[in-house]
Amino acid sequence: MYTRFRTLVLLAAFFLPSLAFAACEVMREGSASYLVCRFDPARDDIRLHLASPEGQVYGGFQSLRRQLWAERRVLTFAMNAGMYHDDLSPVGYFAEYGRVAKPAVTGGGWGNFHLLPNGVFLMKDGKASVMETKAFVASGVNPDFATQSGPMLVIDGKLHPRFLPDSDSFKIRNGVGIDAQGRVVMVVSRVPVRFYDFATLFRDRLACDNALYLDGTISSVFIAEENRMDRLFPMGPILSVSMPIPQ
Repeated sequence: MYTRFRTLVLLAAFFLPSLAFAACEVMREGSASYLVCRFDPARDDIRLHLASPEGQVYGGFQSLRRQLWAERRVLTFAMNAGMYHDDLSPVGYFAEYGRVAKPAVTGGGWGNFHLLPNGVFLMKDGKASVMETKAFVASGVNPDFATQSGPMLVIDGKLHPRFLPDSDSFKIRNGVGIDAQGRVVMVVSRVPVRFYDFATLFRDRLACDNALYLDGTISSVFIAEENRMDRLFPMGPILSVSMPIPQ
């Protein structure tokens, strides 16, 4: 079964070169290293997922991979995409295929999610955005796909005001930003890093005026071309890139 799956994945890549596999590189900044993957939302099919059509939360990459395969799609890249409760339901706003599963959370509270301002990553009509939560609510946009998380890493070219360059909080972290070309930039740190350093990477090295923290410690990534799945933890929302299987 695996050999057949791998063969079809390679055939899909051959016949659909415009829907390429993950454009990833390892980027070093000081003593830290990061996996950086860029996708063009005008070309690459970027979606968010929580549960199957039967309402079963995926909980991980393999379940999502099987569902997409049943839909004649190949999962080429995925990462965890926002904070969630013990039952894997999202803490904040979440929309999947235009259906809102959870409304936006705008109040304060405990933990990184509530280190305001937080924000929303969204897809709408083939375009991607990262917006501060209150700006998102005020915009009235109804996204095709969206996830709320926090804190914002970069807000209109400025680092989150609560980040400290000498913080002693080091975690594996992942996040998403939009660069100057409108590409979706997904990043997972390969070693524990500070919020300040993670946000600085998005702003200064990756040219993202707006970027959002997705989570830490549980940060996981799937890359089909390498058959790689890192740090497999149960997860709620999942951010994916997939492509159709040639008929």
